[in-house]
Amino acid sequence: MHTVVLGTSGTTPEDVIAVARENARVELSQEAVEALAAAREIIESLAAKPEPVYGVSTGFGALASRHISPDLRAQLQRNIVRSHAAGMGPHVEREVVRALMFLRLKTVCSGHTGVRPEVAQTMADVLNAGITPVVHEYGSLGCSGDLAPLSHCALTLMGEGDAEGPDGVVRPAGELLAEHGIKPVELREKEGLALLNGTDGMLGMLVMALADLEMLYKSADITAALSLEALLGTDKVLAPELHAIRPHPGQGVAAANMLAVLAGSGLTGHHQDDSPRVQDAYSVRCAPQVAGAGRDTIAYARVVAERELASAVDNPVVLPDGRVESNGNFHGAPVAYVLDFLAIAAADLGSIAERRTDRLLDKNRSHGLPPFLADDAGVDSGLMIAQYTQAALVSELKRLAVPASADSIPSSAMQEDHVSMGWSAARKLRTAVGNLGRIVAVELYAATRGIELRSGLVAAPASLAVISAVRSAGVAGPGPDRFLAPDLAAADEFVRSGALVAAVETVTGPLG
Repeated sequence: MHTVVLGTSGTTPEDVIAVARENARVELSQEAVEALAAAREIIESLAAKPEPVYGVSTGFGALASRHISPDLRAQLQRNIVRSHAAGMGPHVEREVVRALMFLRLKTVCSGHTGVRPEVAQTMADVLNAGITPVVHEYGSLGCSGDLAPLSHCALTLMGEGDAEGPDGVVRPAGELLAEHGIKPVELREKEGLALLNGTDGMLGMLVMALADLEMLYKSADITAALSLEALLGTDKVLAPELHAIRPHPGQGVAAANMLAVLAGSGLTGHHQDDSPRVQDAYSVRCAPQVAGAGRDTIAYARVVAERELASAVDNPVVLPDGRVESNGNFHGAPVAYVLDFLAIAAADLGSIAERRTDRLLDKNRSHGLPPFLADDAGVDSGLMIAQYTQAALVSELKRLAVPASADSIPSSAMQEDHVSMGWSAARKLRTAVGNLGRIVAVELYAATRGIELRSGLVAAPASLAVISAVRSAGVAGPGPDRFLAPDLAAADEFVRSGALVAAVETVTGPLG
C-alpha cells in the first residue's frame, strides 16, 4: 500500500488523492513530530501565565473576552468540539471526509498549531484504520474554517458521535476506536480549537474536482472532435498557426488534442460537398476557445490549491519566534472564488457540448444524418429524449454556476460578520462535475452513432478506437429504439473512469 509521509511544509494534490480515494497509509515524519513538540512547549508555557491568550485561556469567537481558569480548560476544549459538531442533512461522501481529515492533519503537522504529537498520531491512526467520521452536508460558512464538518471529525477522535467503519457501517465512534486499538484523545489547551479552524473541506473538494476536471476536459476535446467528424466539419480551424496568434495556453492545447483525434479522418473537409458551408457553427468551430478558457481557469485554480496545500491555516498560530498570534488566515475567500470560477467553466463546457448534440439530432442542421439519429424516424424516436436529459443537466449546471462566494451571512453575534461560503461553493462544484461527465457521455453516445451512420466514409483511427472500446463497454450503436438509460449509464461510466481518454491515447499518445 502506498504511504504518504507528512512533514512540516504541506502536502501535494497527489497525496490528497491517494489518501482520500486510494486509502493510502499516513505517517508523520520525525521533522513533524519535533515541530509539534516544540510548538506544544510554547502553548504550555503561555497556559501557565496569568495573561489571557486567545484559544489557550479564553473563550472563543464572540465569547473570547472571558478568561478561563486552568481547571476548566480541558472542559472548554471538549465543549467547543461538542457544541460545534452541529451539522445537519445528508452524510458527506467518504472521500471528502478523508480529504478533510488528512488536510487538517497536514496543518497540525506544520508545527504552527500547538497540538501535541500524540493527537496528531491519533488522527493518522483513525485514517489508517479506515474509520470515517459522519459529517453532514450543512454546517460550514467557510470562515473560521469548515467548523461543523471539522468538529464532527474531532468528535470521533474523542471517541464520541458516529463514524463509518471500514465495512461502510455507521456505528458509535468509541466502539470503532476500541476495535482498532485506538485510545480516544483527551484534549488540552488550544487543541479543540486547532482541530476545527481550517479550510480543509473546501480545499479537499477543490483538489479532487481539479483531478476530475482535467480528465473531463480531455474527454470533451475528444467528443467535440467526434461531433465535428459526424457533422462532416472542417479541421482546418484547428491549425496550430491559427491558435498561435491568440496565445491562450489552454486554447492551443484543446485544438491540438482535437487535431490529434482527427488525424487521418475521411469525414473531415466535406463541408463543401452536397450542402456547402463556408464555416461550421460556433459550437463546433469555437470548441477549442471554450475548452481552452476552462483549462486556463483550471490552471489558476491549481495555483491557488497548491498555495493552500502549503499553508498552515489556524487561529491563533504559533510563530517560530514563540509568539502566538490571532489572524484571519482561516477565511476561505481564495479557495471559494476558484471553486465558483470552476463551476462557471464547467457550465459553459457542458452548454457547448449540448449544442453540438442537438445539431447532430436535427436533420436540418446535421448535413445528411437521419432525424434524431433514429433507425426509422417516426417509428423510432432515436436519441430525442437523451438530448432532453442532457439539456436538463445543462440547465442545472447554469444554476450551479451562480457564485456562492458572492454571498455572506453574519454569525457569532456579528463577530464573524463576513464569511466566504466556500464549503457551499465546493459542494455545488462536486454536483457540477458529476453533471458535466453525464453531458459529455451523451455527446459521446450521439457522436459515435452519427459517425457510424456515415456510410462510405472512414473515421479517424482514434475515433474508430473509441467506437470499438465504447461498444465493448456495453454501449450500443445504431439500431431500433431500445431502453436508453442503461446505455447512457454505461457511457457515463466509460467517460468517468477515464476509458474514453485511454482509448484515444492508444492511437494518439498522451493528450494535453
